[in-house]
Amino acid sequence: MKQTIGFIGLGVMGRSMANHILQAGYHLNVFTRTKEKADDLLKRGAVWKNTVKELAEESDVIITIIGYPQDVEQIYLGDNGLVQSARPKTILIDMTTSQPSLAKTIYENAKIRDIKALDAPVSGGDIGAKEARLAIMVGGDRAAYEDCLPLFEVMGQNIVYQGEAGSGQHTKMCNQIAIASGMIGVCEAIVYAEKSGLDPETVLKSISTGAAGSWSLSNLAPRMLKEDFEPGFFVKHFIKDMGIALEETNHMQMDAPGLELAHKLYNELAKNGDENKGTQALLKLWKS
Repeated sequence: MKQTIGFIGLGVMGRSMANHILQAGYHLNVFTRTKEKADDLLKRGAVWKNTVKELAEESDVIITIIGYPQDVEQIYLGDNGLVQSARPKTILIDMTTSQPSLAKTIYENAKIRDIKALDAPVSGGDIGAKEARLAIMVGGDRAAYEDCLPLFEVMGQNIVYQGEAGSGQHTKMCNQIAIASGMIGVCEAIVYAEKSGLDPETVLKSISTGAAGSWSLSNLAPRMLKEDFEPGFFVKHFIKDMGIALEETNHMQMDAPGLELAHKLYNELAKNGDENKGTQALLKLWKS
């Protein structure tokens, strides 16, 4: 029989990820703060659980993809949280982008109760989630990773074991650092094309497949040109991620000027009221 999967967090990406799990034939328990977000899944056979504790007690593997590190800490380590409520041998998988140090703390607390914990943040945005093409970077015990690989393969394509607890989160920081400066470059390239009298859409046909090619250039630049700033990944969450990355670089005594500039620009964008837009809304700073 298929395992029973508990899923917490049905946001822009979580809904699609949970749907793939359901379609793959797993039994699915769900919980999220806004029950209406679960309606489509419940119609397809998912089972609603009223609390984190209830979900934990009735699931073999539990996946979370929620907002901020403080949310992760509360759901995992708080009273009636996952670590306290899950059965021995349960596997906990946090796919939120969160702090590497928190991932280690969850792992250590879970191990005391004979529970396995993986940190497995993802990259690919709403498109990757919908098309089950996410990149999944995993930290924790290799045996737990191998046990969960069939489940990861339901949600993503590029699935890589990175090492001990916290390694998945550190890898995601590398991902966000690379994206941060890249997004500035995408915006500047589009504005340059416009100001030089070129057709930006035609320009993208050339540069998106050359040495400048990137996921952001191929997937987010076309949205920028259409002034489609709806979130595939929220500005406010990207600011959170860059904040975590900056904390880590400070601990390492590492300079990260590109990351610092991107963090500053996105904070400016949020102050302008665009914290709930997609990260491609950065272009608006050049349009104001």
